[in-house]
Amino acid sequence: MDVFAIRKKLITAYSEYAQSFIQIQDARIRSHVEGRMAEGAFWPNPLIQLNPRFESGGTVRQAIDDGYLHPKCDSIFEHDKLQGGRRLRFHRHQRRAIEIAKGDYNYVLTTGTGKSLAYIVPIVDHVLRAGSGRGIQAIVVYPMNALVNSQEEELGKFLKVGFAEGEQPVTFERYTGQVSDEERERIINDPPDILLTNYVMLELIMTRPHERRLIERARGLRFVVLDELHTYRGRQGADVALLMRRVRERLEVAGQPIQFVGASATMASGGSFEEQQQQVARVSSDIFGAPVLPEHVIGETPS
Repeated sequence: MDVFAIRKKLITAYSEYAQSFIQIQDARIRSHVEGRMAEGAFWPNPLIQLNPRFESGGTVRQAIDDGYLHPKCDSIFEHDKLQGGRRLRFHRHQRRAIEIAKGDYNYVLTTGTGKSLAYIVPIVDHVLRAGSGRGIQAIVVYPMNALVNSQEEELGKFLKVGFAEGEQPVTFERYTGQVSDEERERIINDPPDILLTNYVMLELIMTRPHERRLIERARGLRFVVLDELHTYRGRQGADVALLMRRVRERLEVAGQPIQFVGASATMASGGSFEEQQQQVARVSSDIFGAPVLPEHVIGETPS
């Protein structure tokens, strides 16, 4: 398989599609846009990475013994159900995220692998300690439905496999435009602990009268996660930043601020890692409307 040929084919097809509905009459503007498209300004260069070995962060049992995780995390995460029962070990950056989350700090993952566990584990730990069935305790926001669907499948392997129907320790639901009216009504009447959605649907939930019961069951919300944080740029970034402020205003309760988490493999380039941490902290703080300290921007830790 020639991945570069596939990339070229995809970009060619997308370029033809994008240009099909752009009719620029001014010759100078048209020439500039066509030149920029030819230079590849509308899509990133291919990214080539080796799959490195990461510094170990220890086992789930070690995190439990150190007081960072609830004992029931043992049965949920102790064995990696995605790998046929292989014992699950955290990477160091995942363990670091768990430690920061335990300190009630906002944080951002800028790693190429292991991002989902770095926020799912702290969320599950919180639900186990607070108790399931208390309403929505975490909202995980993705930029597109395909990612929501993928995460729903991955969560099921941890939170459903090995547990009898109705006995899952932590519940979760997908809530997007692809959900049927019957499913949506069921979720409104019986909200899960974790809600998986996209930012457009979250905006609608905040404004539609019929879903007022759902959003009211999220008062006292503990976690808001923005996955693929780098996608929220320009006008879309401003929209999401304003949405986060409305979420805080509507759902935070006194003495219990929402904990924000961001995840993205690509947030900053150039300069030292400390400089990248400062840049990512500044941008993510603007989006969340809540402070992210540079030392809470977590990178990979190759061994």
